[in-house]
Amino acid sequence: MILAALLLLKLLAAALLVRVAVMDFNKQTITNGDVLLLLCLGLGSLQLASVVAGSWWDFGLSAIAGLVLFLALFPFWVMRRLGAGDVKLMAVMPFVIGGSSLAVFSLLLLVFALITAVAVKNPFLLPAGAFRVYVQHLDRKGVVPFGVPISAAAICSIAVQIAYGLNAFGQP
Repeated sequence: MILAALLLLKLLAAALLVRVAVMDFNKQTITNGDVLLLLCLGLGSLQLASVVAGSWWDFGLSAIAGLVLFLALFPFWVMRRLGAGDVKLMAVMPFVIGGSSLAVFSLLLLVFALITAVAVKNPFLLPAGAFRVYVQHLDRKGVVPFGVPISAAAICSIAVQIAYGLNAFGQP
């Protein structure tokens, strides 16, 4: 029963991350409500995972990583290099992903951020004309919807966790 609840919380977090990515791509905004809801879903799933594992190590690691990410990215917000929503979303990701999956998340974030940077700087590589015009507009404005690669990396990390969890418990 606890594992089913944990799976449900992870799936709800993934669905909310899709919403965050779409909103950030379309409007270049990440709402505080979405970040707060992700934090609550992350805290709930971490608590359930800690009960199943019998250890609170992952919970503590996530709290430390969230604080470090917030403190490290805050100066970039002050210098207007990163949006406040992006900083808050990154600070919440260790809670959503869990401390044990931060390495996977980091590698995926690097890949998705590079893909985003290449798409914004080289829109001629993109197939659709309207999408190309939109990306050129983003390049002229000097903004990059960084919530999209963050969300994509988190969704993929959640998918890896779910696949690993199902295999670990002997389910197909």
